[in-house]
Amino acid sequence: MRAKITYAVTAAVLVVYFVLVGSRGVLLIEQGTLLTVALGLAVLVLPLIGIWFLWMNTRFVQRANRLAAELDAEGGLPEDELVRTPGGRVDRDSADAVFARRRAETERSPDDWRCWFRLAIAYHDARDTPRARKAMQRAIALHDGKPVTTA
Repeated sequence: MRAKITYAVTAAVLVVYFVLVGSRGVLLIEQGTLLTVALGLAVLVLPLIGIWFLWMNTRFVQRANRLAAELDAEGGLPEDELVRTPGGRVDRDSADAVFARRRAETERSPDDWRCWFRLAIAYHDARDTPRARKAMQRAIALHDGKPVTTA
């Protein structure tokens, strides 16, 4: 729940920022000179890119949460079997061992979105965020029946 609140607050702050930047772009365009119009258009591009990025990220999180809920209803969410240090950090060897099992499971069933979901969690636990995101994107695509390209 804490992560959802943090995400919502961050998104709200970004939207306020985009509105402020966008209004400055509009003010520049209203000046009417060639230079201010060009600068105003350039300034308007930043909020548009930011809104697109925020929208795509929000859709990704919603889809991943939907898969998590479905997998939880099936009883297929992986249990937290990681060893932690006294400070609460995940032990690297433990994360590597779980990751190896999840990777083997995914190699046995490469078209099963559930395996890719669990692999994404293992990547996340191993602190490999880019691969965790790609594995989750693949799980979402497989779940939705979309074609998946191998890269």
